[in-house]
Amino acid sequence: MIAEHIPDLDLITSCAERQDSVFSRASPWTKLILLILIVLTLTLTGNLLILSTLYALILLCCIAAGLPMRKILAWYAMPVIFVLSLVGILVWTEPGVPLFSIPLGEFALTLTDQGIILVVTLLLKALISVTFSLFFLMTTKYAHFSAMVSRLFPSPLDQVFLLAYRFLFLTLAMAASLLKAVRSRGGGLIRSIHVQGRLFAGIFGLVFIRSFERAERVEKAMVARGYNGSLSARTKIPGPGIGGYVLICAGCSVVFLLWISPHAIGGW
Repeated sequence: MIAEHIPDLDLITSCAERQDSVFSRASPWTKLILLILIVLTLTLTGNLLILSTLYALILLCCIAAGLPMRKILAWYAMPVIFVLSLVGILVWTEPGVPLFSIPLGEFALTLTDQGIILVVTLLLKALISVTFSLFFLMTTKYAHFSAMVSRLFPSPLDQVFLLAYRFLFLTLAMAASLLKAVRSRGGGLIRSIHVQGRLFAGIFGLVFIRSFERAERVEKAMVARGYNGSLSARTKIPGPGIGGYVLICAGCSVVFLLWISPHAIGGW
């Protein structure tokens, strides 16, 4: 693990392979279609009641699946910081009922109720998409996931995706070893980058070069074992059951109602 607030791919994969809940036995196609429908829902509506209800349902599913909620909450740091950095300026330009102002010479920054609603709305949308994406990855076995990639993406995009996913574990392990070596010598990531920026730049450059060298060795080893540019996954993917089709139909109905509703996009 590189840092507590960075998603741990090893833990995600371990949960996906070892989990045995009703969600892990559900069809991966059902979960993928629901993910697409959730993204469409987030695009169509900014209603806080709808977003809060959807977020609560996804959290309940994560808890029922036995996922490590403390880890997932810690991983929220990155999307939260990303959203706050984006709306840090926009929040002061939203019209509405003024809450307080910060005078800046001839101008004044005014925070309104609509500015607060904007922040809460974007945060909910980010957390919903991140949480359900983690739920999908942590309840779907890698064999099913790779088979879906092989069926959905054309060649050579499927090969690039599958090989990059496999090699990502090696790169993260190398970066984790680097950070452990820095900490064992009294360094810290933030302080050391500030004080020893050139050293870190050289080390990460070396890691980047070694990654290319290792990728070349892996490619030669795969060719020696018969790899001809096509890494196909033959795993049979279970199709949606009756319950899966019911969820998909319900999700499509919700998206359609939001699409035709004139009040779906804004506010309550």
